[in-house]
Amino acid sequence: MGAPGHSGVLEAAVYVSDLDTTERFYSGVLGLERIARVEGRHVFFRCGPSVILAFIAKATRQPPAADAKLPVPPHGATGAGHVCIGSTGELLDEWEKHLKDNNVVIEADFRWPNGARSIYLRDPAGNSVEIADQTLWRRT
Repeated sequence: MGAPGHSGVLEAAVYVSDLDTTERFYSGVLGLERIARVEGRHVFFRCGPSVILAFIAKATRQPPAADAKLPVPPHGATGAGHVCIGSTGELLDEWEKHLKDNNVVIEADFRWPNGARSIYLRDPAGNSVEIADQTLWRRT
């Protein structure tokens, strides 16, 4: 028997060291709406129908208290992660200009074999952030 159905990726996590800097980048530069913040632990951002979770890794490695209302098991990562934000091909020139206007270094900017374009940059914690034409993974 195959796996039950799914509706796509609901959330993705990156691990950061400073929530203020992270919020300035993801809200201020990338324009994502902040939807939750817990000092010393995390800040979450709406990204289309999904959410980007930015955690202080050390804080997420702690097991929940026995009486925790939200008994999320410990998790976390070491090193830089990756998240990709979808856009339209038509807006990628505007993204390129916006990033440069905000002194964000573009690490790579290229077209994939299927013609989709990706722009790569780093968030303040060193995570790889890609802004890509949403047709990148479209089935042909």
